[in-house]
Amino acid sequence: MRQLTALTILVSTLFVTLVSSNTEELTALAPESQHPKLFREILTELATTHYSNQTIDDQLSQKLLDTYLDRLDSPKRFFLAADIEEFQQWQYKLDDFAKRGDVSAAFFIFNRLRERAVDQLTRNIAFLESNKKQFDFTLNETILIDSEQRSWFADTTIADDFWRKAMKDSMIRLLISGKDPDEANMLLIKRYQALLNRYTQRNSKDVFEQYANAFASLYDPHSSYFTPRSSKNFQINMSLSLEGIGAQLTTEDEFTEVVDVISGGPADIQGILKPKDKIIGVGQGDNDIVDVIGWRIDDVVDLIRGEKGSIVRLQIDSGGSSDKIISIVRDTVKLEEKSAQSSIINITNKGKNYKLGVIEIPTFYMDFEAYRKRDPNYKSTSRDVRKLLSDLKAQSVDGVVLDLRNNGGGSLYEATALTDLFIDYGPVVQIRDANQKIYRNQRATSKAYYDGPMVVLINRLSASASEIFAGAIQDYGRGLIVGSQSYGKGTVQTMSELSSGLLKLTVSKFYRVSGGSTQHRGIIPDIAYPSAFNADEIGESHLDSALPWDQIDSAPHQYSNKISDLIEPLQAAHKQRAYSDVNFSSMAKQLALTQEWKEEKSINLNLEQRKLRDNNLDLSLLAIENKRRLSQKLKAYTDIEAWELAQENEDSDDTVSAESDPMLFETGFILSDQISLLQSNTAKVKNNKIISHINN
Repeated sequence: MRQLTALTILVSTLFVTLVSSNTEELTALAPESQHPKLFREILTELATTHYSNQTIDDQLSQKLLDTYLDRLDSPKRFFLAADIEEFQQWQYKLDDFAKRGDVSAAFFIFNRLRERAVDQLTRNIAFLESNKKQFDFTLNETILIDSEQRSWFADTTIADDFWRKAMKDSMIRLLISGKDPDEANMLLIKRYQALLNRYTQRNSKDVFEQYANAFASLYDPHSSYFTPRSSKNFQINMSLSLEGIGAQLTTEDEFTEVVDVISGGPADIQGILKPKDKIIGVGQGDNDIVDVIGWRIDDVVDLIRGEKGSIVRLQIDSGGSSDKIISIVRDTVKLEEKSAQSSIINITNKGKNYKLGVIEIPTFYMDFEAYRKRDPNYKSTSRDVRKLLSDLKAQSVDGVVLDLRNNGGGSLYEATALTDLFIDYGPVVQIRDANQKIYRNQRATSKAYYDGPMVVLINRLSASASEIFAGAIQDYGRGLIVGSQSYGKGTVQTMSELSSGLLKLTVSKFYRVSGGSTQHRGIIPDIAYPSAFNADEIGESHLDSALPWDQIDSAPHQYSNKISDLIEPLQAAHKQRAYSDVNFSSMAKQLALTQEWKEEKSINLNLEQRKLRDNNLDLSLLAIENKRRLSQKLKAYTDIEAWELAQENEDSDDTVSAESDPMLFETGFILSDQISLLQSNTAKVKNNKIISHINN
């Protein structure tokens, strides 16, 4: 008990000393002279140009306060319940403040956050520095990791207990990843110091940008404000200028999180980095990994970017049982690496062989510069796919699979031109602007270049232009759509210059020719596959203030019911086959198990129990994989390490197989079923005509 009391006194003394030192250095941040005028500019631009019409009233004020608080402290780690209650004084006043450009409340709230954060982080550092063996890893206690189920801290005692558990959880993660206790302790101190520096280094421009973004996000999640500095770094922050690793990054709490991996970029080619991954460390070549938790995103980007040909090592948390370290060779995204590619798969279905063409389209691209220079060989999605279709026709394929998985969109013109290759004359997409004017000038202007059997394969990361293409194919009854529900981004953004910085805002919305929006709902496949991505975490419907799904009048277009009449028997055949197919069913089981593991709301803080939990997940996944291998008369893996080594070797092999891509091969079976049914129906029609002719 004396030791515990002494430790408490030591921690308290250190805390008082450090907090006093930090808070003395802090000066309350206040709006700059140009901020009132600039905020009125932003409000006016949104009110007059944005697609949605928001009423600036008490309801919006309440929503703005909640949104701003969530953006400042979404994990509920720093504010106290008393703070939140105090902030309610502005619950119905922020709308009036906004009209006159008054952002003082935003600065008051941020200054309180910074005060709480500096106090708490300093206390955390003092606690970690006071005694390196302060955690009892044998206790069976848990921490609630789902912030939506937590309440704001009633007092600092409750806050300290939460943070003790949070630090213990972080220590356990580091220990499981291979760090020794002293190393883990020092690393955690560095993380909190970096986060502390992040709060102390914030300036008035940062606060204004965050509040302006909270306001813009009330219109829709794709509208945002960029300060002059952010404007200059826009390409870096959002896409690393398509140099470095080729990833779209954002800040989520103290983490740098992957939003998207750019098709054709180094990270995409390397194949491991995925959306929702958290980058927790960055290393140059063979140098030590630098922990970047708590860093500003532009500082993380500076570490990730580098000379072409050099190697960057990323330590990532994918939500699995342990962290991964991946090596990526920096490069510029090359157009040819993003190009559509074709291959052929052979399917034997019910004793009949089918030769099927597969065209993978990673993005909707067009070399605008070459096009403007009238280069007859300029590259574009539609031109490349036309050539690939010509080659596949020459090889007498029985049908074609268009693979749009992970295709985040691109050129609207190319989405239209690609659709033109598969349908006859008619509209491809409808566009409605903020004035409710509807445009139907994106049209197919020639007869279909390929009119044979086809299937379009999509997933949750298929977005924007991909959804326009898939939606048109579905609306015309031209082909079957299979996979998982697409992303649901059906809006168009533009950049507007302000007196200081830029405003990105949504100005139009896409609608299918059948009248339904691609926004929010995305494309619903005719035959659904299990998804590798949780729709509650990834997709437009997950984003706050996403514009809703709605519909307008359909545009006149041709429709064939040949495919729709086949959906029911094709679904039945798929269900019977896919879940008895060992490759497809194993994939589905592994996805379900991993998803279930990620959805846990609380986590145990007993070290041995955690090791057991993580090991059980790995062993369960290995058991599914070994059952699959044994059913195919393959040798089972002896342990997890042997499996991981085999996976690394598979990643370097570009050969596509039913084992490496069961979804693609099941799509091939569905297409072969479709071909068989179409041929059967055609034969019936011909026989009916012959009988009719004889009877006459």
